[in-house]
Amino acid sequence: MAGIGFALRKLARRDDLLGVLQGYAHSAFITSGPWMFTILALAGINLIGQSIVSMEELTLFRVVVIYNFCFSVVLTGPLVLVATRYLADAIYAKQVDTAPGMLLTTLGLAYGLSAVTAGPFYLFYSDLPAPMMTAALIGFFLVSGIWVVSIFLSALKDYVAVTAAFGIGMAVGTVATAGLGAFAGPTGMVWGFSAGLAVIQFGLIARVFAEYPYRVARLFAFVSYFRKYWDLALVGLVANLAVWVDKWIMWFVPEREAVSGAMVIYSAYDSAMFVAYLTIMPALTLFTVNVETRFFERYQGFYRDIQEHATYDQIARNHRGIIQALLDSSRNLIILQGAVCALAIFLAPNVVGALGLHYQQIGMFRFGALGAFFQVGFLFCTVILAYFDLRRRNLFVQIFYLAANSGLTLVFSRMGFAWYGYGYFLSSLLAFAVAYLLVATAVRKLPYVAFVANNPSVR
Repeated sequence: MAGIGFALRKLARRDDLLGVLQGYAHSAFITSGPWMFTILALAGINLIGQSIVSMEELTLFRVVVIYNFCFSVVLTGPLVLVATRYLADAIYAKQVDTAPGMLLTTLGLAYGLSAVTAGPFYLFYSDLPAPMMTAALIGFFLVSGIWVVSIFLSALKDYVAVTAAFGIGMAVGTVATAGLGAFAGPTGMVWGFSAGLAVIQFGLIARVFAEYPYRVARLFAFVSYFRKYWDLALVGLVANLAVWVDKWIMWFVPEREAVSGAMVIYSAYDSAMFVAYLTIMPALTLFTVNVETRFFERYQGFYRDIQEHATYDQIARNHRGIIQALLDSSRNLIILQGAVCALAIFLAPNVVGALGLHYQQIGMFRFGALGAFFQVGFLFCTVILAYFDLRRRNLFVQIFYLAANSGLTLVFSRMGFAWYGYGYFLSSLLAFAVAYLLVATAVRKLPYVAFVANNPSVR
């Protein structure tokens, strides 16, 4: 979080209303800006597409987009986390001249993964016509590339340029999707949306090279990090699997829709959960501001003073400061997300009606909002574990979440429509409880963790 962290801490030190507002706006752009542009573009395409193609063709377009997004983020998860760790270490050591080479290598690896996974799937299992299959595969490559370039987003200080890339790209995608869809149906829509993704990817790549104007060298320098941080790579894989596994299981309930070949979906569940996820955006913004200002300053002071041979009393004071910062941040997060969750539950009929969803999705939306409440808490805990480099504990809670979400969703999916969404809610609750216990234990014994348990020289 190097770039956004510097900016947020600078704004926080101003200690005036404008600085606070700019800080939250900065955080909102980075955490939710790209997401919001994508949502608005897809909503606009869905609205326009109803007058251009049939509902079956529009569903086929949506399925291709969903498959590209969900499977690409899972496949590139290990690559993204390991490369992020390498970039963070390079920034800390002030050796960012390796960034351009790392970007090209990670893009190449992401494209290679896409070729050996999405290629055979679309070719042998999708039953898509050749032009649409080609467009879908290119879209998969582009989305995978965007996940890779996103490694650099938090390190880029020019968040306006990042937001502009997503805004312009999604605008181009919306217009191109509508225009090409009118002439070539769903195939044209996929090509049009891919055009918007291309604008985003290459716009971000250009911004990265402008930020890091160094000669391309040491292309594979970061590859050794996969051996050193294998547990971090597994965290990247398992965490994304845990987020998506309940949707995949729900694609095989009796109400599922078979779209093309092996491509199936359950639109009612997906759309209800998608809207429920939107409730976490205010909390994500607050979470980023709190962690990158008050908590980070105390975290940095704790380890800086240890390196400068501080006394035990000073270490204890810093320890208490970290605990207080975490308590304040978690309290604010729970209050904000709790209020948003309560509003979503009470106003669920209005929300569902306003968005054109079916009234039968109200129950799933409410379970989704409750699950999102605990998932935000779970995310907070895993980020704190990552700050203290407790990778094995992080991997454990991610595996627990994956097992709970898959197992409970499978159980409740067999109990009938009234129980759809309960598995996600309950698994998020249990995963948050486990993650909280691990964080609380580590933070309570932080001096021991720093000097003994997580000390490489001792191990």
